[in-house]
Amino acid sequence: MIDYLIVGSGLAGISFSEIALKNNKSILVIDDKSQVSSRVAGGLYNPVILKRFSEVWKAEEQLALMEEFYKNIELKIQTKVNFKLPILRKFFSIEEQNNWFAASDKPLLAPFLSTKLIFTKFSGINSPYDYGEVLHTGYVDTALLLDQYQQYLVENNVLLRESFDYSKLIINSDYVSYKDYQAKNIIFAEGFGLHANPFFQDLPLDGTKGELLIIKSPELNLDVIVNTSVFILPLGNDLFKVGATYNWKDKTDLPTEEGKSELVDRIKEIINCDFEIISHFGGVRPTVRDRRPIIGTHNVHKSLHLLNGLGTRGVMLGPAMAKDLFYYIENKTELDPVVDINRFYKKRK
Repeated sequence: MIDYLIVGSGLAGISFSEIALKNNKSILVIDDKSQVSSRVAGGLYNPVILKRFSEVWKAEEQLALMEEFYKNIELKIQTKVNFKLPILRKFFSIEEQNNWFAASDKPLLAPFLSTKLIFTKFSGINSPYDYGEVLHTGYVDTALLLDQYQQYLVENNVLLRESFDYSKLIINSDYVSYKDYQAKNIIFAEGFGLHANPFFQDLPLDGTKGELLIIKSPELNLDVIVNTSVFILPLGNDLFKVGATYNWKDKTDLPTEEGKSELVDRIKEIINCDFEIISHFGGVRPTVRDRRPIIGTHNVHKSLHLLNGLGTRGVMLGPAMAKDLFYYIENKTELDPVVDINRFYKKRK
């Protein structure tokens, strides 16, 4: 009997797979590549919400955990996926500078916001009001991570490339059966695909579509991430990833002309040199209206568990939420009420 059957191998599924394997648990992962949001994600990790100058929930704890998490994965897959890069917030006015320094005085933000202005002049960007630097930042190459980790799972014969057939799941009192497999627990980590899941589809998981561009700009000389209304992330060879849009109505993964136009307009607000669009991607992020993940156990079937709702911060949240869910299942450790699935179940009683 397998300890964990895991449905989905995006950031959530990989995070749970890794914590289970680290604790000597047996796993089987099922994934059909239908959910692309982890693959096309920007992959940035940033402890500050720059739009409002507020701290990301439990940022310090998540950063410490993800540092070890991705280091261990890099050793396992023999591939570097975590790249530490400064994020610079370009200022458009003296007022924005003042707001930055006011925020950097707040105890929760002080560890993450540098109080020194960055005066560097990057070729291709006008910056009369300079930049503020966010500390402890970088990005994870999510497409490379998923490819290499899934290959690792394949090599260890624990990845099935197929769609999960919910009608084939048999739920017993203390285990589940699926086709020829039996498992003590099943973890659903399907992202926006949750809406097809008959056991959890009534939960208020929303989808926020995001679109990104890969652009080429030989005149843009940038070795940091610049973040304003969008981020510009250097990839090397004059290539840059730019994102992202937020669309709460469109629930498809298809890139749109509207999204492209929005990104192009934002790029032109930041840089003053020519660029060429190389690629255009779209994906639906699994988001929740209260901006918190959903993790925990089904209110009736105690072998069924959920790890979802990582939203725009899957790179940071994935390892932390997987760890919390694993110890909740194995050791009955209490979940934080703000992410516990019971916050929705209780409303129905």
